[in-house]
Amino acid sequence: MPKVSQRGDEMTQSPIRSLIPYARRAKEEGVQVYHLNIGQPDIETPAAAIASLNDYDHTVIEYGASEGATDLREVVRDYYCDNVSQIDLSDIYVTTGASEAISFTLFSCFDSGEEVIIPEPFYANYIGFSHTSGVRLVPVTSSIDTGFSLPSPKAFEQQLTDKTKAIFLCNPGNPTGNLYSANELREIAKIVKKHDLFLIVDEVYREFCYDDQFQSVLDLKGLEDHVVVIDSISKVFSACGSRIGFVVSRNKSVMNNILKYAQLRLCPPMIGQHVAQACFLDRSSYLKEVKAEYNRRRLYLYERLSKMEGVKSYLPKAAFYIMTELPIDDATAFCTWLLSDFRMNGQTIMMAPGDGFYLNQEHGKRQVRIAFVLGIRELTKAMDIFEQALKEYQAVVANQTQQSYSYR
Repeated sequence: MPKVSQRGDEMTQSPIRSLIPYARRAKEEGVQVYHLNIGQPDIETPAAAIASLNDYDHTVIEYGASEGATDLREVVRDYYCDNVSQIDLSDIYVTTGASEAISFTLFSCFDSGEEVIIPEPFYANYIGFSHTSGVRLVPVTSSIDTGFSLPSPKAFEQQLTDKTKAIFLCNPGNPTGNLYSANELREIAKIVKKHDLFLIVDEVYREFCYDDQFQSVLDLKGLEDHVVVIDSISKVFSACGSRIGFVVSRNKSVMNNILKYAQLRLCPPMIGQHVAQACFLDRSSYLKEVKAEYNRRRLYLYERLSKMEGVKSYLPKAAFYIMTELPIDDATAFCTWLLSDFRMNGQTIMMAPGDGFYLNQEHGKRQVRIAFVLGIRELTKAMDIFEQALKEYQAVVANQTQQSYSYR
């Protein structure tokens, strides 16, 4: 049999989806699984976007422009200009989701072996993107004790080497739900400017900031040639399956390189772009209502977690995630047990183990990421299950430990 690639063998599996086989078996047994593991909102996509599918009047779904449809890019430019300083049409390319925007950015800004400094925990799939592009991620670890606030500028500078090419942030944060302040971003900007680095920022959750105002790095003065922003309609408009994202940068060399990769894949999904344009044209009231709903869920989830004995948590400032530390030694084993062994009235929950969001995995060994993408009614049931399951699992582990000692 031919030998597969070493690159493929070394590619890590997404921790967000790693427990899917267990969830699938549970469902086959008739168990209802509440999904808190993945950022798939239950909120409806804008009605105008769904209606636009019926209005798609092309008789042939043709190739489009590699940089994305002009009509969509114009709408996105207007959206940005409503929120940040001037953006030109040439500063925006449409991609097949934020995933492609990240990959194209890494391919366009880095040579193999170069390094990017990134706060951890971070969106787990960054590991896969860096692996395929030959880029080395260098983590700066943040702590649940501070709500995963941005590490100090000194912590970033200590990681600088002659191979460092960029700092990569996710703001608002996935998986932490943190929001970096304007002052924190300005401190990072000083490092970027001093050492002539790129500043790549994933801003896909920009619309979901609850207590403080969002600061886009596109508004940082003097960094016009340093900043690359990743964006998407997946979360903000609850349109994950449309696979439409964006890369935004005023750096013409970066955008020229990205266009070369965009041409290789020909064009972004044409129907997805049609839906995306309708999303942006019908956004004001929709976004206000969605943000209010996520805020209700955020406050409820934090209240429930705060009352659970031994559980360490914090109030996330943005997005729709919270990292939680549990009074157990192995969160992956707990998450697996929830799907394989635990049932409460024929129901259970699925969460994402925390270690997959770290390169220093020991920091996340006792943590889970919870996505509050379910309504309050479902979230209440899920938290009831979580609280009871945690008590039972601790008892199971204690019993196993006692038996182990008795055999010695």
